[in-house]
Amino acid sequence: MCETCERVTGDAAVSVRSYTRADQCRKAPRKSAAAGGDNGRMDGYRSGFACFVGRPNAGKSTLTNALVGTKVAITSNKPQTTRHTIRGIVHRPDGQLVLVDTPGLHRPRTLLGQRLNDLVRETWSEVDVVGFCVPADQKVGPGDKFIAAELEKVAKRTPVVGIVTKTDLVSQQQVMEQLLALQQVMEFAEIIPVSAVDGFQVDKLSDLLLQKLPEGPPLYPDGDLTDEPEQTLVAELIREAALEGVRDELPHSIAVVVEEMLPREGRDDLIDIHAFVFVERPSQKAIILGHRGERLKQVGTTARKHIEALLGTRVYLDLHIKIAKDWQRDPKQLRRLGF
Repeated sequence: MCETCERVTGDAAVSVRSYTRADQCRKAPRKSAAAGGDNGRMDGYRSGFACFVGRPNAGKSTLTNALVGTKVAITSNKPQTTRHTIRGIVHRPDGQLVLVDTPGLHRPRTLLGQRLNDLVRETWSEVDVVGFCVPADQKVGPGDKFIAAELEKVAKRTPVVGIVTKTDLVSQQQVMEQLLALQQVMEFAEIIPVSAVDGFQVDKLSDLLLQKLPEGPPLYPDGDLTDEPEQTLVAELIREAALEGVRDELPHSIAVVVEEMLPREGRDDLIDIHAFVFVERPSQKAIILGHRGERLKQVGTTARKHIEALLGTRVYLDLHIKIAKDWQRDPKQLRRLGF
C-alpha cells in the first residue's frame, strides 16, 4: 500500500473567438532510445501519461499542482471546477511524468456535463496509468462505485492506482478505514494515502506512477511545466477568481473567454488582456457585478495578481460581463465558448 486597472462594463459587442480545449493526452510517438539513454539520459528512463479521475471535488487539481510543484490547474471548493484536461509535467532524473487532470465524473444534467464526462472517459482510455482519487473525509459512496465500475473495464489494460486524498483533514484511524473501504470497491495495482496540502507521500505517489510508465525518452523539453496555451491558463485564473464566494448554483454557469492578449504598444513591461465573463441569466450577471461593480473589480484584482505571477510581467486586465442564455445546454454556444 503503500497598473493595472479593471474596467467594469456591461454587454459590449464582441466577436468571441473559440478556444477549443487542448489536444487530448494521446501518447506521443516514442523514439527508440540508444544504449546509454536519450540525450545522455540513463538507461531505464521512463516517460508517459497518468491521469487523475474521481468525483467532483476529490482533490485532483490540488494533487496535480503539488506533484508538478507549481500551479497549473485552478482549484476551488466548488464541484466541477475543472472543465477540460490540464496537463502538468513532472521532471525527474529517472523519468518524465505527464499528469492529466480531468473534470470530475458525475451524473450530467446538461449537455456541458455530458461532454465533460465524455472527455474524462476519452482521457483515461489513452494514458499509461490512472489514479482514482477518493477524499479521506468523505465516505466511499455510489458516485465512487460508479466510477470504479467504469474503471474496471480500463484496468484490464491500464493499471489503476487507488489514491486516498486529503489525509490532513482526518485522523490516522479514519485514513486506515478509508483505505480498507476503497479496497472493497475494485482491485487496484496499488493503493496509497496522500495529502497535497502537507506533502504526505506526494513523492511516493510520484514514484508509484512513474514505475507504471514505459521506458522512453522525454516527451517535453526540460523546464516545461504544462503545455496549456497562456490564454487558456489566463481564462482559468479569471474563472477561479470569479468562483470565490458565489452561491452553489452559479459556478456551473460561469465561463471565461480571453478575447485578446497583446503587449501594450511601445511598452515591453505591460500586457493588455481583454476578457469576457459569461453567465446564463441577468440575475447571475448582477451577482458577479456586485454593488456598483465592486465584486467584479475584486475578481479582476485577484485574477490579475495570479496572471502577473504566471506571465512574469505587469498586466492591464479589462473584464466585461456577457449573458449567454442557457449556454450549458446549447451546442452552438458550447462550441463558441470552447467546449
